[in-house]
Amino acid sequence: MKKIWVYAEEVQGEISKVTLELLSKAKELAKAFSHEVEIGAVLLTKGIGEMTETLEAYGAEVVYAGEDDRLEAYCHTTYAPVLARLIKKEDPDIFLFGATQIGSELAPTVAAIVKTGVAAHCVDLRIGDDGLLISEVPAFGGKIIGEILIPKCRPQMASIKPGTFIATESCVKCSVVKKIDLTGLEDADKRLIPLKTCVTKSEAKPIDEAEIVIAGGYGLCCSENWSRLQELAELLGGAAGSTRPCLDEGWADNEQTMIGTSGKSIRPKVYMGFGISGATHHICGMKDSGLVISINKDKNANIFGVSDYYAVSDVNEILPILIDLVRSSKATAAEKGEKECH
Repeated sequence: MKKIWVYAEEVQGEISKVTLELLSKAKELAKAFSHEVEIGAVLLTKGIGEMTETLEAYGAEVVYAGEDDRLEAYCHTTYAPVLARLIKKEDPDIFLFGATQIGSELAPTVAAIVKTGVAAHCVDLRIGDDGLLISEVPAFGGKIIGEILIPKCRPQMASIKPGTFIATESCVKCSVVKKIDLTGLEDADKRLIPLKTCVTKSEAKPIDEAEIVIAGGYGLCCSENWSRLQELAELLGGAAGSTRPCLDEGWADNEQTMIGTSGKSIRPKVYMGFGISGATHHICGMKDSGLVISINKDKNANIFGVSDYYAVSDVNEILPILIDLVRSSKATAAEKGEKECH
């Protein structure tokens, strides 16, 4: 029997969204095989709670669960040996990780221990005619998509960016929970020991959860325009997104705003791009957006090729006008509401 596993990353007692996305993709990959396939989720946590029910709802047929107080805070020197021992015991064929801060460290650490390969930051997965996992990874700045295969080692491992796939609930609920043997956990490498976990929440709406994303690129030219872009996003109830140059220039100060192959993949209902040229590595991150509107003074900007509407114009002129229009519209709506109340 083939086994496709997903590492179930949890944050503050909740399963991460990328885990659910990968379980949905695992169900899709399983259809390529003519024989039985086990969809498994591997969970390491202080307390399991209702997380197994969540994993089951999105397609996990077997949940391999390790529960221990020492697993409260993630640490690769603790988690990696546990996963490596489980792999050697259960022999999965495919093991998928979210390309998060945790997954991007944990996947290669585990791969090194069990002596296999890992395709990092994939944008798609499929099963080839020979039954091998084909991982698609952007290369040369996103200009081409390379195919990575691991033909001789097991498991075949890959990390996938959050937002790449769509999480869909499963109709079949047949989850079996298997306890992970944590013997030897006390002997884990103690050179790195988590002392405490500090959680901070950003006031800004995450771009991969927003229905409206207002994105800015190098064409913004200055931090003042970045501030205007953030204001417009706030007025529209959306989130501000960026390209790499905005971060490099110091206009945007949070890498969580970056869209593209080295940032977030997004699927908003509306995407508005200001001063974005449309490099392939950015388009890879926003190509699944609903309505795409772009403003750039370069009439040959690549972003226009994937836009539903576009304007060849200077963002210095357009941004203030749009902000005034939205403010005026909101003020009119509020005034009308007050009159109707009276």
